Amino acid sequence: MTAPYLRVTWVDEVTGVPGYLVVDRLRRGVASGGVRMRAGCTPEEVADLARVMSLKEAIAFRPGDRYRPFGGAKGGIDLDPAHPEARGVLKRYFLAMRPLLEHHWATGEDLGVRQATIDGLMAELGMRSSVDAALVHVPDGADAGLRRLAGAFAVTVGEISLGDLAGGYGVARAVVRALRHDGARVAGARAVIQGFGSMGGATARYLARHGLRVVGITDADGLVVNPDGLDVETMLRARTLYGGIDRDRLAPGDRELDGAAWVGVDADVLVTAAVSYAVHEGNHGLVRARYVAEAANASVTPGAEAALARRGVAVLPDFVVNSAANAWWWWTLFGDVEPTAASAFARIDETMDGLVDRMMGTAASGRTPLREAAVAVARANGAALGDAPGDEVPALAEEREP
Repeated sequence: MTAPYLRVTWVDEVTGVPGYLVVDRLRRGVASGGVRMRAGCTPEEVADLARVMSLKEAIAFRPGDRYRPFGGAKGGIDLDPAHPEARGVLKRYFLAMRPLLEHHWATGEDLGVRQATIDGLMAELGMRSSVDAALVHVPDGADAGLRRLAGAFAVTVGEISLGDLAGGYGVARAVVRALRHDGARVAGARAVIQGFGSMGGATARYLARHGLRVVGITDADGLVVNPDGLDVETMLRARTLYGGIDRDRLAPGDRELDGAAWVGVDADVLVTAAVSYAVHEGNHGLVRARYVAEAANASVTPGAEAALARRGVAVLPDFVVNSAANAWWWWTLFGDVEPTAASAFARIDETMDGLVDRMMGTAASGRTPLREAAVAVARANGAALGDAPGDEVPALAEEREP
């Protein structure tokens, strides 16, 4: 297996908390990928996610765009984001990583870390943004690109910022396109969302707006279900900062269950929008859905995915279905979309429809698994980008740790 370009292990001098950075690949000297914070985060997890980012970057390539994809990277800190020292640990982590942030690593929010927190810390460290490493490549200059990003992040749709909606909007569009590609029903199809943060919440909103019934949503405290469909908009209005569901605002027909029960809810679609490795060798047999959509990176283990495929369950891979959040950042910074919701959503619609059709068409024509077909698309894009030795998109065997 090809080794990552760079692995960094850091230990906070104040708390002893460890943090990691893995740069999987560089393109034009830059790698892109967010930083997450969760108790139990491991270097192996971060390496898995960095490989996914290399694929996610390549999958977004479209000839003629101002933006040309970068390589993949990921940062991770082994700490509960609710810990009172979390902000201080994150600041010291960024300070240690500053040389890479200035020249090679463009980052943003991920699990347990909010973009607003990152932006505040970048200002305290005297940096312009968390994507400083990419700014030299913006055709009309860093100032113009950052103005577009600031304008886009100021946009709200239904009281939620566009930055918190783009990723989940893309997941929902990908799910709907997959259903339509297979000739399955969309209106009335049932969905369960594991996680109610920015990705899970936006996915729930836009699946509901496409006519699906969201029959289950989880947060850190458990699962809420209603076979007739949950009131997603009311739940979003009462959602806490870290994706908590306000139990005092539940409707009369809503029921609370143990959080682990989400995987076995009778539904057409399961959306994993919380942690990595959520569907694994110990619980994949409980899945009753026809589709599992990886809104969270590396959320289905390879062994579980293979077992699901043998039962006819399609896993829609992370680096395709959740790629809109990452791509939207770059489209906006580089000027491929306007800093408006209409421009962003139109581009996401077009991109997701094309990617899902291409992935599912490639899988059907070659009788190959969806992930293998999607990797083939990413590798073809990498070849079109003119990857130099060392820049190549990972092959399938390299893409996920067993």
